[in-house]
Amino acid sequence: MSDPVEFFDTQFRRQVEAGEYALNPFETAALPYLKGRLLDLGCGLGNLALEAGRRGCEVLALDASRTGIDRINRAAAAENLKVSARWADLESYSIADRYDTIVCIGLLMFFDRAAALALLGNLQAQVEAGGCAIVNVLVEGTTYLDMFREGQYTLFGRSELEGHFAGWDICLSRHDEFDAPRGTRKAFDTVIARKRASIRQ
Repeated sequence: MSDPVEFFDTQFRRQVEAGEYALNPFETAALPYLKGRLLDLGCGLGNLALEAGRRGCEVLALDASRTGIDRINRAAAAENLKVSARWADLESYSIADRYDTIVCIGLLMFFDRAAALALLGNLQAQVEAGGCAIVNVLVEGTTYLDMFREGQYTLFGRSELEGHFAGWDICLSRHDEFDAPRGTRKAFDTVIARKRASIRQ
């Protein structure tokens, strides 16, 4: 196990050097649901944030990786996109503004359960009525744990994430599993949900 920021910053530097910026399967699934003012929590190298900007979204992208933030701001400036990337300690971050779309792919599992659920609730509260939350987490069955701090992570239960969106319209709910190093596995749940106008938060 390791420090997650160092783990991903090392990976991101390698990807920047190689020019590897392909969208992952979860980001590809999110594309039809991106609109308006968009917040990308745990944006990484910004592949989805930049694509959202190309599709006309006004994007705020947040991450703890300086490598990712620098890459996004350089790319956004070069393409004249309405995309701004900032460093943030997301474990203690509170979303103050409201957004048409909030993306949180591959982030919540890096916090303890209380912090993960608090950020999920904050995220849901700040999605505008008619807007979408796009959330992806690792779930039980995952055996690849190299990127976590010892004892400081959360594996959601299977289908638990969808349960947290009771009262929303579920646009997509899927489970994916992938092989990982040394015979381990990664198991993910992804939910894309639209907030009903009747939900008061």
